Amino acid sequence: MSYTMTATPAMQWRDYLGVCKLKVVALIVFTALVGMFLAVPGMVPWQPLIFGTLGIGMAAASAAAINHVVDQHADARMARTSNRPVARGSMTGRNCLAFALVLGGLAMWILVQFVNHLTAVLTFASLIGYAVIYTLYLKRATPQNIVIGGAAGAAPPVLGWTAVTGSVDPHALLLFLIIFVWTPPHFWALAIHRRHEYARVDIPMLPVTHGVQFTRLQVLLYTILLVVVTLMPYATHMSGLLYLAGALGLGAGFLYHAWRLMRDDSGRQAMKTFGYSIVYLMALFAFLLVDHYVPLLRGLLAS
Repeated sequence: MSYTMTATPAMQWRDYLGVCKLKVVALIVFTALVGMFLAVPGMVPWQPLIFGTLGIGMAAASAAAINHVVDQHADARMARTSNRPVARGSMTGRNCLAFALVLGGLAMWILVQFVNHLTAVLTFASLIGYAVIYTLYLKRATPQNIVIGGAAGAAPPVLGWTAVTGSVDPHALLLFLIIFVWTPPHFWALAIHRRHEYARVDIPMLPVTHGVQFTRLQVLLYTILLVVVTLMPYATHMSGLLYLAGALGLGAGFLYHAWRLMRDDSGRQAMKTFGYSIVYLMALFAFLLVDHYVPLLRGLLAS
């Protein structure tokens, strides 16, 4: 499809913002920020806070734009994605790819110059993991695509942590593990709802290759595993009772949705589970952040 020459500058800018998947990038940046704040007992130094956030966010947007180019033909045939700029033809794949490369190059330059080399290397690895290894290969190679490819999406808290400390800490890897285990039940709930579209474009998502009932069971089992994993910050003394209460309450809600999904034949529960999973992750990381600063606040009030 050719680029629409009559598009206004405002429409063109909306297209460029659209290929960045800003809602997804916002969640990525939020989890990276939590990683930054958990890495230090007090306030994050301004340089890694500003430039680390900018570089990580730009790299995530770059990976999202590359995804639009690679998946443009499949996107055009799926209702959920047919209105994406490249899929509908309001932006050429060449322009989108050029935009993605510029964004990615700037992100790497910012991280190298103003943060540290380790964060730049890990961010680049996660970009390649999502935009190339997952999107180009894994997505169409195996129904376990989202499990294996989920490692790239789980990296942001580690990136945030290394941006501040310059090293990878076991607690940062624990944050990685939480998102890694969260990703399959999150995405498979959506895949259940959109399974016919994935089948139409020959993408072997789990509900397409193994059926809906099997996928529902996997969502439930992964959710149980997720609840167990989210107890580990408390068990390792990374977080306190406030986080524990939040994790248990949020986990109970996720288990409720996963159990309802097992018994749902109407198709509505899949999207409810998907929607809750997004709120769940944001709230869980918010509890981690608030719990981290409770001792500091108590100390300030006592002094």
